[in-house]
Amino acid sequence: MRSPVPHCPVLVADVLRLLEPVRRGLLVDCTIGAGGHAEALLEAARPDARLIGIDLDEGNLELARQRLGRFGERVRLLCADFAEVPSVLAEAGETSADLILADLGVCSAQLDDPARGLSFQADGPLDMRLDRRQRRTAADLVNRCGERELADLIYRFGEERYSRRIARAVVAARPIEGTRRLAEVVVGAYPPAARRARRGVHPATRTFQALRIAVNDEMGRLERLLSRLPEALSVGGAAGIISFHSLEDRQVKRAFADWARTGAARLLTRKPVAAGPEEVARNPRSRSAKLRAIEKIAPGPPRTGEAHRDGAGP
Repeated sequence: MRSPVPHCPVLVADVLRLLEPVRRGLLVDCTIGAGGHAEALLEAARPDARLIGIDLDEGNLELARQRLGRFGERVRLLCADFAEVPSVLAEAGETSADLILADLGVCSAQLDDPARGLSFQADGPLDMRLDRRQRRTAADLVNRCGERELADLIYRFGEERYSRRIARAVVAARPIEGTRRLAEVVVGAYPPAARRARRGVHPATRTFQALRIAVNDEMGRLERLLSRLPEALSVGGAAGIISFHSLEDRQVKRAFADWARTGAARLLTRKPVAAGPEEVARNPRSRSAKLRAIEKIAPGPPRTGEAHRDGAGP
C-alpha cells in the first residue's frame, strides 16, 4: 500500500531502467524530498537493499519518513547537504554507495507553501531558503544588492536577457517585501512586446529562478557534489542527476564527460533523458526535467581542474 503523502516524482521509469536498483545494495537519495524516488527505488531493489536519504529541509524529511515508514530499518534519513555526500556516508558508517540519485528540482511541498517565497502564485515573504538554518534570504539580495550586482545575478543564474531593466526597476521600487510585489515589478520592467512573446511563461520566472539559485548556492553545491561522486560511488555503481534548467544540465554534462574520458566511468546517457508527453500531461513540472546517468567502472577521480568550470554561486 502506498503512502498517502502527495508527491509526483519525475522520470521514475527512466531512473529505474538506467540505475538498476535491483543490482544495488546501498542506495543514496541525495534530495529525498517527499520520498517519491526513494519509494520507487526501494520497491524495485532487492529485499536487503538499504537507502540513505538526504535533505536540507527537516519538513521534507518528515514527509519522507511518513512515506517510507513501511521499509523500517532499511531507511536512514539525515538532514545534510548533498554536496557533503562522502561525509554523510561516513556518518552512516559506510565508505561508498552502489547507487546515487540527485533530483535538483524543488520539492512540490516547498513550491506550494507561500511562506517559503519560492513562487509568485501566492503572496509570501521573499525568503527562498531551502535550508531554514541559513541567514541570507532573497529579500537580502533584492533590497541590498547594488543595481549592477543584481543585474549580473539575474543574467547569470536566470539567463534573463532583460536583467538590467529588471534590476533598475527593482532598485527603484525598494523596499520590496513580498513575492507578488516583486513579480509585479519584474512584469513592469518587461517591454510589452517581449511580455506578449512569453507565451504563457510568466516574465518573473527567470528572475525568481536566479534569486533562488543564488540564495541557496545551488550551482556551487552541485559543483561540489559532482567533484565528490567518484569518491562516494562504488566501482560498478551508478549515479543519476535530474536537472531542471540549462545551467545545471551543462554542468552535469561537462562533469560526466570529463569523468568518462579518464576511463574510470562510462556514460549511461549520451543525451539527457526527458519526460514524454504522457508524463508531462500528468505532471507539468516534469516538462523541463533532464536525466543524465553514469556508471563507475574503475577507481580514479576525474582530471583535476577540468570538471566544473561553471563555478560556485556568489
